[in-house]
Amino acid sequence: MKILFFLLPFFAGVAISIQAGINSQLRVSINHPVLAAFISFFVGTITLAIMLFFSKQVMPEISQYANIGWHKYIGGLLGVFVVIVALVSVREIGASNLAVLVIAGQLVTAVIMDQFGLLGLARSPITMQRAAGVCLLIAGVYLVNKK
Repeated sequence: MKILFFLLPFFAGVAISIQAGINSQLRVSINHPVLAAFISFFVGTITLAIMLFFSKQVMPEISQYANIGWHKYIGGLLGVFVVIVALVSVREIGASNLAVLVIAGQLVTAVIMDQFGLLGLARSPITMQRAAGVCLLIAGVYLVNKK
């Protein structure tokens, strides 16, 4: 069953690449990147609302929301940034260049977050092996982007 936790992120990566292409086509069709992002998020919001409706998990009390730090609510803003960047970039640089650059940004940030235990993550120090992996990924970004 643990294999599922490795397969799901892989398929999420597949979905990100496909999503970028689909959203890019939507952007071209309506000639408006922000509206294309809005439509994408609207469809996602409707999907989440349906999933929430059928969820058996107990909903938190309204009072609990007031005790949550403001920064914990901005994940959606970061999602908007990611989708709009993909919308405006993928047609110019291609899906593979977009993917490796996004992955490089994710990995560098994740290694730093793990090193310092940021945002409540368990600390996982940067080792020579991890540093080598990051360097190899950056070399891969260079090779994929090299003309």
